[in-house]
Amino acid sequence: MKGSQPMRTAVVVLGDLGRSPRMQYHALAAAVNGAEVDLVGLEGAPVHEALTAEPRVRTHRLQDRVFAARASRGPGRFIVQSGGRAVLHAVRLMTSLLRLPPQQVIIVQNPPAVPTLTVAWLVARLRGSRMVIDWHNLSHTVLAVRLGPEHRAVRSLLRSERRWARRADAHLAVSHALADWLRREFGVAATVLYDRPPSFFTKPDLSTAAELWKRPASELHLGARRLPVVVCPTSWTPDEDFDLLLEALERTERRLAGAGVSADAPHLALMMTGRGALKTEFEHRLARRDLRRVAVRTTWLEPHDYPVLVGMADAGLCLHQSSSGLDLPMKVADFRGAGVPVCAYDYAPVLSEVLTPGREGVSFREPGELSVIFHALASADLTAVPQFAASRSWLAANPPERWQTEWDRVARTVVLSPTA
Repeated sequence: MKGSQPMRTAVVVLGDLGRSPRMQYHALAAAVNGAEVDLVGLEGAPVHEALTAEPRVRTHRLQDRVFAARASRGPGRFIVQSGGRAVLHAVRLMTSLLRLPPQQVIIVQNPPAVPTLTVAWLVARLRGSRMVIDWHNLSHTVLAVRLGPEHRAVRSLLRSERRWARRADAHLAVSHALADWLRREFGVAATVLYDRPPSFFTKPDLSTAAELWKRPASELHLGARRLPVVVCPTSWTPDEDFDLLLEALERTERRLAGAGVSADAPHLALMMTGRGALKTEFEHRLARRDLRRVAVRTTWLEPHDYPVLVGMADAGLCLHQSSSGLDLPMKVADFRGAGVPVCAYDYAPVLSEVLTPGREGVSFREPGELSVIFHALASADLTAVPQFAASRSWLAANPPERWQTEWDRVARTVVLSPTA
């Protein structure tokens, strides 16, 4: 920073700001370090109250109503509508950034690469700013889930992603596996910044937890009895295996019935949070299952309520499956912050960077393994999953490293140093 003038930083995410917590945390961390921050992204869910209370952070929302509901009738129509949406976003994002005071650095999230990287680079060059890409995943592999890896649009996006990567001034990545891939395939060096929980992910006090419990309990007709709770944060996207979950729930129901557990009231509550395209379809499929011993609720929580529910949980559930096999689910960090063991789908070796069985939680690969965990929680007998019981002890004895600490140690120089 020069003289007494604070560095001005733009944090850009072409997605719903309220559903992009890592970018919110970037904004907070930069502000704590004295930077004036403009957080720019799409309209949607509210941001965390810690951001609204920070005077150095200003939030700017871009409208996203015209193309918000893209059709699913074939790849051709999908590409056309996605292209139209990208053009509209490019104009709005460029206009918004140029209306702001000049920034010394622009932190931009990838995915999505289009049009975010192009616009951020153009604005950076026009204003003499540095551009830092925070790699959450790879845009072309996300598109490949929809179109297939050999589709021309996927190959074109790969080339575009490589081109803009080489033009950026610095890079952050969520995992060592992703950073290694970027070095091999794109020839760029990325600093690994792991997701760490901010300070508001912790065990809630009893009165706060009791107040939040009243809402789902009343809606599920659970009564006042406190059940074992599994919390599953989800974006309701195709990279989460809901078929596996439904099969695990049915197996759990049969296991409990076979053990003579009464069906008069639920013995386990599964809370699924978030919004997304596949939520309604899942609810329709869930309604066709006869689940009486396991209660399932899909809900949306305000930003200040979500950490409370995480802290109340007896277990976390992560269904994330990576399109690239290189990214990491942020929700693992949320549960780590609250000292809650997580049950995570073992989608790739990269998961071992943040989860060691018997420490942060346990992993599973098929419905039967998840069903064993559910049954153990519902029956209050963890002898069938000793690694889960070991995780509870390990988490209690090992407090987590927090986001601000990790950001100051790893990312501060990359983001705020004019010569980084």
